[in-house]
Amino acid sequence: MKDSQDILDVERHLREIPIFKSLSQGRLSSLARDFVIRKVNKDEVIFYQSDSSTDLYIVLDGLVKACLLSEEGEELILTTFGKGSFFGEMSLLNGKPRSATMIAMRDSTLGRLKRERLLLSIKNDPMIAIELLSALVQRLRITDEMLGSLAFLDVSQRLLKLLMQIAKKEGEKDKNGFFRIKRLTHRQLASHIGASREAITKAVKVLVFRKLIREEEGCFLISPQAEEMLP
Repeated sequence: MKDSQDILDVERHLREIPIFKSLSQGRLSSLARDFVIRKVNKDEVIFYQSDSSTDLYIVLDGLVKACLLSEEGEELILTTFGKGSFFGEMSLLNGKPRSATMIAMRDSTLGRLKRERLLLSIKNDPMIAIELLSALVQRLRITDEMLGSLAFLDVSQRLLKLLMQIAKKEGEKDKNGFFRIKRLTHRQLASHIGASREAITKAVKVLVFRKLIREEEGCFLISPQAEEMLP
């Protein structure tokens, strides 16, 4: 990586990532110089599940999803990573193959760091390891919650929970208290909650009938009462 602006961009994002908060300014700058910039196009695969790569990635710009792909081409989205997020830490720590497939959801810019370089930083600053473990535990909690939803909630409940999560994260409230969010296709919704497109179509009809959501051109409107209906 030769561009000084790229180095500054990486360094700025590293400062905002909790696992690197213990680094001194000098070590942070040194680490930033060892990142390689990678640009990926929308729908481009960054790496596949079971790949042997062990690098750490940070998202400098864009959006990336972690997902599981079936042989039939079906997809289950585990989580998404936006600007300033990092991923790839599990294979980095244990040297094992990737546990999920990473795909760009839009044109993205990533910073990639070799495993050996981060392990050297951990040796010099052990607090990185502690913060990394904390981040892993948080991600495991999210996975546990997702598994609980798959096990105990029906499709309409899971769908409503997903829509509320999106609404809280990026929705806009109108004067009546409804959250307005960008409309996702039924296939996209199915990928997020582990359901078929047919089941999503039925679940949407149920939620519309119960007046918990409304469909408008290009968006969903989520009722203020929707959250009260969640278990």
